[in-house]
Amino acid sequence: MIKGISIVLYDIVQTGTDDFNKPTYSETPVTVDNVLVYPSTSEEVTDTLNLTGKKAVYTMAIPKGDDHVWKDRKVEFFGDTFRTIGEPIKGIDANIPLDWNLKVEVEINE
Repeated sequence: MIKGISIVLYDIVQTGTDDFNKPTYSETPVTVDNVLVYPSTSEEVTDTLNLTGKKAVYTMAIPKGDDHVWKDRKVEFFGDTFRTIGEPIKGIDANIPLDWNLKVEVEINE
């Protein structure tokens, strides 16, 4: 049976406004369970590098039903910090037999 790991997603939450009445934000850690993580293929690395100028190192598969925002977010797993890159790719739940339907690539956060 395939089983994912728990990762930490840093969700961006509005915490107030500044002196110019512009919103201020903070990153709030949220644990997301059952996320599949695998090294990006050479094709994925090349495609992402050509499209975004960023080097994908891992690809995450997010469980069905997850409603977090994954675009341009910080994540932690394997003892390292990463940043999501590109647009998350979502499949049709009914056409995907397993528990995951969203694919997100990450780069090392420097």
